[in-house]
Amino acid sequence: MAQILFTDMRPHDVLVEDGRVVPLERKTEGCEVVEAAGLLALPAPVDAHVHPDKTTWGQPWLSRTPAHTLRDLIEGDVAARAGMTAPVTARAGALMDHAIARGTRAWRAHVDVAPVYGLSNVHGVREAAQAREDLLDVQIVAFPQLGLLTMPGTAELMERSLKEGADLLGGLDPVGVDGDLHGHLDLLYGMAERHAVPLDIHLHDRGEQGVAQVLEIARRARTSGVPTTISHAFCLADREDLAETLAEAKVALTTCALGADPVLPVGPLLEAGVLVGLGSDGVRDPWTPFGDGDMINRAHLLAYRTDARTDEELATCYEIAAHGGAALLGLEPARLQPGDPATFILVHAESVAQTVVDKPTPQFVVRNGRVHERSSS
Repeated sequence: MAQILFTDMRPHDVLVEDGRVVPLERKTEGCEVVEAAGLLALPAPVDAHVHPDKTTWGQPWLSRTPAHTLRDLIEGDVAARAGMTAPVTARAGALMDHAIARGTRAWRAHVDVAPVYGLSNVHGVREAAQAREDLLDVQIVAFPQLGLLTMPGTAELMERSLKEGADLLGGLDPVGVDGDLHGHLDLLYGMAERHAVPLDIHLHDRGEQGVAQVLEIARRARTSGVPTTISHAFCLADREDLAETLAEAKVALTTCALGADPVLPVGPLLEAGVLVGLGSDGVRDPWTPFGDGDMINRAHLLAYRTDARTDEELATCYEIAAHGGAALLGLEPARLQPGDPATFILVHAESVAQTVVDKPTPQFVVRNGRVHERSSS
């Protein structure tokens, strides 16, 4: 029975036993003591949407070409990656290490599957994840970045990927990329039901075209029972009226608070009971020079983009990253209550709200009761 007591924290000390938070009265003689010096303990965040196979983290600077459409970005991505010399395992692993040091407990990783790549990206990300399995939980989504129906051979690779490292199946703009809403969803939901796996569908299409796809996805999720997430869903930025429909269908959403793109109305969605997660999306990849895999920074961006002002609004942005992400990935909640996994970070801040604004680097990163990172700052 291993015990660690984290002392002088607010609002009280935290006692950890065999990887879980336990009541303070269970403290025994000889337990290890970690002096937390008044730091604030927060549940470890989750990156619910990241593309680690594309990243250039830790590699030489990549200059990006102009892109004006989604297709431009996709084609630029393929061209840039053809020139990358570092393997996926090394690049994804470097980003995982940085995310772990910043306190992230889990990823939902969207990984490209296409004839040009085969399953090399899935294998590379899974290899990097297995090397860090005690530090980071990684779900891999087999993602048809180049198209599902429009790129022959992709569907077969996606099914194979479930035996070779992938956990979920992904989709991409059934209308905007594949041009066939029902054909795309028939294929996706058919595979998901055969293999009993969830779906996570990228949806960049906007306006009524996007809304029509959201409604059809919600209908299929409700009738099939397949757990479904829609990522980005830019078309919902000003459609608070659809929140109850999504909640009834148990369709989850992820947002990434990206540059000029619309952001989900997280307040009304949460009030309606919609599960919302937060992600990094691309990190230093052919799509964007930005991103750092730090989910405190991403909570800050979400707060900034949604004009959060009150302490409650600011704290909600962090809760989406921590509790929303954990629920989306099916992880145990880490709310620092007795019985919870002792997976948390310690930061210099007076409150969750200040953490979101100041973006402090975690001084300690604790995973299942073990201190894995201690900041020297």
